Amino acid sequence: MLSAQDYYRIETYNLPQGVNFEASGLAVMPNGKLAVGLRKGEVWVEGEKGFKLFASGLHEILGLAFHEGALYATQRAEVTKIRDTDGDGTADEYLTAAAGWGVSGAYHEYAYGPVFDAAGNLYTSLNCSMGKPMIKGDTLWRGWVVRTSPSGQMEPWCAGFRSPCGIGTNFEGDVFVSDQQGNWMPTTPIFHARKGAYFSHADSIPDAMRPDSPVKINAKQPDGITVAEAMKKVPGYCPPAVWLPYVKMGQSGTGIVCDRSGGKFGPFEKQLFMGEFVLSGVNRVFLEKVGGEYQGACFPFIDGLQCAALALTTLPDGSLVVGESNRGWNSKGNRPFGLQKIVWTKKKPLDVQKLELTETGFRFTFTLPVEKVCELTGQSYTYPFQSKYGGEELDAKPLQISATKLSDDGLTLDVTIANLREGYVHEFELPQLQAKDGTPLWHRMAYYTLNRLKR
Repeated sequence: MLSAQDYYRIETYNLPQGVNFEASGLAVMPNGKLAVGLRKGEVWVEGEKGFKLFASGLHEILGLAFHEGALYATQRAEVTKIRDTDGDGTADEYLTAAAGWGVSGAYHEYAYGPVFDAAGNLYTSLNCSMGKPMIKGDTLWRGWVVRTSPSGQMEPWCAGFRSPCGIGTNFEGDVFVSDQQGNWMPTTPIFHARKGAYFSHADSIPDAMRPDSPVKINAKQPDGITVAEAMKKVPGYCPPAVWLPYVKMGQSGTGIVCDRSGGKFGPFEKQLFMGEFVLSGVNRVFLEKVGGEYQGACFPFIDGLQCAALALTTLPDGSLVVGESNRGWNSKGNRPFGLQKIVWTKKKPLDVQKLELTETGFRFTFTLPVEKVCELTGQSYTYPFQSKYGGEELDAKPLQISATKLSDDGLTLDVTIANLREGYVHEFELPQLQAKDGTPLWHRMAYYTLNRLKR
């Protein structure tokens, strides 16, 4: 029986002795070497003989990027541009690249990023404030994504986040953000972070009332309805592009990276990969546009990492690097921190490559030709839109599958469904399929977030 290791092997980096290597930010240097930001405020850069300390004295790094000749590290109060100007291998220039959001001292005021768009604008995602502030009232733009221009001008961009730990871009360059289950967040979502969007977390509403806010919403929102109802009743509310069902797809989504390898990482080019904290793994997300907005499906990918997955990046050879730290929270694995790499073995798995909405149901595209398809089952459900922590699956109903048709080449399966519902996750369990060459199906579950029907 084939296992995950037959398709993707997990390699563990050798790390400096005596260092709590809580890898919370990753970036790839022009020479292909890895730079790693540590939660305690250091940056280490990979050399010929392991990692070397490059920069220190920063405040809780939760993101790292390389852009136009410099490293950019996201601290609590700013994004810092870091350079080695004299070429001795150690940073000697630290400049503020982005700042202007509130920091009251509350424990939950993390900042993540940075992500750059094609025009050089820098995006930072900010936790909402939780806990007791040390500086009264200094909580401006908490629960927001802010954008900073190349000239250093910061502007609020979109709102409604709780703990937006992962931020990255898709193949087209659009910014996506993951969040954490909690109040107003029933399970892990992934949001398309566009200007003026609002994603439900009410702690960001007061700043949305400011004259310089691009978000236009009501000062109070309903509490205790469903997400499907909120899509119709809450002015300005933008649902996630994808929901990741709780436990089924993990418990805490983190870093986001797009596979831009051109096939070097297997049959999932241009798709997103997202870290999973509690279950110590990585999930996969396929996106498509319907009615001009993103929605799509999520699939399991890899589990069994040594620690919580916190940050992701890809190397020039296509392999996926995972920065790990559990920071004292619970996660699977036998280590509190570390750095691992997921490498494709060049053996192609049988899996659902993508799941697309059609006018009558869904189309499954497989990575290998399938021999035949027996009966598949599924259900749809929505989530609560509420201030109460988390939320269960609501209004679940079996999918009324009236027809299935496998293409002659065995690569696509069209499924006709009578009861498609907007605002609902459509969950599928595939039978024990096998490819024409005998390869068994790797993952049987798939979850499509249907926000808009094709009309």
